[in-house]
Amino acid sequence: MKWYLKALKKYAVLNGRASRKEYWYFLLFSVIIWLILGLIDALTGNFGLRLEAGTGILEVIWEVVLIIPSWAVSVRRLHDTDHTGWWLAIGGVPIIGVIALNLVFMVKDGTPGWNQYGPDPKKAIA
Repeated sequence: MKWYLKALKKYAVLNGRASRKEYWYFLLFSVIIWLILGLIDALTGNFGLRLEAGTGILEVIWEVVLIIPSWAVSVRRLHDTDHTGWWLAIGGVPIIGVIALNLVFMVKDGTPGWNQYGPDPKKAIA
């Protein structure tokens, strides 16, 4: 949970680097909270904003709240692999873009030591 909170504290910080742990724990806890909110929406019948998709009000609010921190932690994760944040745009390419972004860039180990985006986040933790 500390990695999730660390990413949220850097709500809109686009400079620097994010370790794999920070990125993947942020994603994991975001999905868990989203699922819990979906369950609450289902139990209370709060399907007002996107009924056709089966998405409830609490889920939509959560998605909106996480837009900026998700982009920020993704950009910092790309920086850790020595790539510009503009690589996020490849995620807009159906199937191939999502696979390339999540299974190549986000899984890849970060650049050891300093790179053009700052110090190694693993070394800052140790």
